[in-house]
Amino acid sequence: MQNVKVLLLNQNYEPLTVVSAQKAIILAFLEKVEIVEKHERWVHSQHMAFPLPSIVRLLRYIRIPHQHVELSRRNIIKRDNFRCQYCGTTRGPFTVDHVIPRVRGGSDSWDNLVCACVRCNNRKGDRSPEQANLKLIKNPRRPSHLFFIQHHMGISEDCWKPYIFLN
Repeated sequence: MQNVKVLLLNQNYEPLTVVSAQKAIILAFLEKVEIVEKHERWVHSQHMAFPLPSIVRLLRYIRIPHQHVELSRRNIIKRDNFRCQYCGTTRGPFTVDHVIPRVRGGSDSWDNLVCACVRCNNRKGDRSPEQANLKLIKNPRRPSHLFFIQHHMGISEDCWKPYIFLN
């Protein structure tokens, strides 16, 4: 039960986050969520048995201000799927590169930072990609929190897909 992940949905079935099975069971026991999907297994205490949840939905709608993903080195590399955005290699180590260098007015933003291998980052230096004869594989952009649930928090179950991937 320690490593079991549970998808937490808002009352309107919007995915919010992934929580531990322990947290989901506590929320269900406190009648704050309903179990939408469950595993075949059960959790037993001395006096009761509880189905091990896979997806839970809040019973009350929680208004969440615009969710954003924190700008960090780790999240830039995750967003770019551990792939150098110049040469495409998936072999590390990786660094974070400013597409428009800071010395030329580039900012620390989702739209200006990309994952780069050490070789490409050194080759580019304080130049633009065009000046260094490099081409970006894809233009960087701000990811949604749903992107991180889909790709990096892990989809533990096939039953999560209808709730995470908007069909």
